[in-house]
Amino acid sequence: MSTSDVETLQQENTRLKLQLEAMHAQLMQAQKMGSVGVLASSITHEFNNILTTVINYSKMGLRHRDNETREKAFNKILSAGQRAAKITTGMLSYARARGDRRDPLGLVQILQDVLVLVEKDLQKHKVQLETRFLDDPYAEVNAGQVQQVLLNLIINGRQAMDQGGTLTVTVRSNRQDGMGEIAVRDTGSGIPPEKLRSIFDPFFSTKTADEQGRGGTGLGLALCKDVIESHQGRIRVESAVGEGTCFTLRFPLIEKPALLAG
Repeated sequence: MSTSDVETLQQENTRLKLQLEAMHAQLMQAQKMGSVGVLASSITHEFNNILTTVINYSKMGLRHRDNETREKAFNKILSAGQRAAKITTGMLSYARARGDRRDPLGLVQILQDVLVLVEKDLQKHKVQLETRFLDDPYAEVNAGQVQQVLLNLIINGRQAMDQGGTLTVTVRSNRQDGMGEIAVRDTGSGIPPEKLRSIFDPFFSTKTADEQGRGGTGLGLALCKDVIESHQGRIRVESAVGEGTCFTLRFPLIEKPALLAG
C-alpha cells in the first residue's frame, strides 16, 4: 500500500469517526428531548398549581390589611416563585447542556437537580419517592450527561410501576473500591433473567413504543452505558420478576474541592 493510499485511508477513518461522534451526539440530544416530553405534562400541571397559589395569595393580601395576613401571603408567594425558579433553572440547565466538560461535583447535588424535575411526575403516577443520602461523594463528571442518565433511569422505573410503587434513590461512597455510587431502585415488574443479560445492548428493549414513539427504541440504556463508561465508571443492574429493578451508577471518587470543604 502506497503512502497516498495510507493517507487516504486515515482521512476516511477520521471522517467516519467524526460522523459517528456527531450521530452519537444527535442520539443523546434526541433522548434528552424525549425525556423532557415525558415530563412536560407534569411540569405544566405543577406550574398551574404555582400560578394558582400566587393568584390566590395575592388576592388574600389585597383583601386583608393586617400585617400578619399580608406577611403570610407574601411568604407563600415568595415560596411559590422560588419553586418555579428552581424548576425552570433545572429544566433549562438540563436542556441546554452541551459538550463534554468535566467538573468536580457532588453526586447528591446532581441527583437533587434531577429530582426537582421528576417530583410532580412521580406524584402524578402514585410513585412514592424515598431518598437516602448516606454521604456526599464527589466525582469528576459532566453534570448534564449524568443527569440525563439519571432522568432516563427514573422515568424507566416509574414506567415499570403501572399501579404505583416506591422509587428509592441512594447516594453513598464505597471507600474500599474508591467509588461513589448512585442507585435507583423501583418496586416494579422486574426484568426476566433471559432479557437482563441483553439490557444494555443497542436496539434491545423490554418495552414497546407509545403513541408518540417514545420508548421501545432500545437506545436509552445503551447510551446510558456509554456515558457512564466514558466517565471511567460502571453501570450495573439487578432485577427480579415481580420485585423490581435496581440500577447502580459507579464513579471514581475524588476529594471534595478545597473551596467547598469548608
